[in-house]
Amino acid sequence: MDPFVAPDGDLRCGWAGGAPELLAYHDAEWGFPVGDDHRLFEKICLEGFQSGLSWRTILNKRENFRRAFAGFDYHRVAQFDEGDVERLLGDAGIVRHRGKIEAAINNARRAVELEADEGSLAAYLWRFEPSPGEVGVPQTKSTSATSVALSRDLKKRGWRFVGPTTAYAFIQAMGLINDHQYECKTRAEVDAARRAFDVP
Repeated sequence: MDPFVAPDGDLRCGWAGGAPELLAYHDAEWGFPVGDDHRLFEKICLEGFQSGLSWRTILNKRENFRRAFAGFDYHRVAQFDEGDVERLLGDAGIVRHRGKIEAAINNARRAVELEADEGSLAAYLWRFEPSPGEVGVPQTKSTSATSVALSRDLKKRGWRFVGPTTAYAFIQAMGLINDHQYECKTRAEVDAARRAFDVP
């Protein structure tokens, strides 16, 4: 997809031109490195909910998801029970898919275990930062060797809805790679943020 000219006259990644909320997300969040465990967990969950849907749909419901899932505090979500599943299935503000809801609760429990094993989600997830040689031309892949490895390891640990494509979208969004198009104004900002970022 070709870059697009944003309202400020500068080029951005082509996908960011689809809607104003996508441009705001692109400029402020997508690709900037994240080391906060709750934000990392949130993104894994939301990528799972996105499966078969558009990111714009999920982004427009994100605040509802945050309210419904206790701010994606995985220690709290890990305590959710069948009553919470029924509550969430009745919440019109989120994606009401039983499998995805149950996966998010399961993954919260697995996140608690992973934190106990690894010290933090961030320390674990940033071990999967791809090597520079793996990245290639921006936005030409939907999976990679690293996303396959991350997906496989998470599944081995009992996580659900974490296939290689979901894992790759997570790696892109959370800044483990800079996948902004070369012409995109935000690419340089992400490069600077990555240089200043202390990998957990």
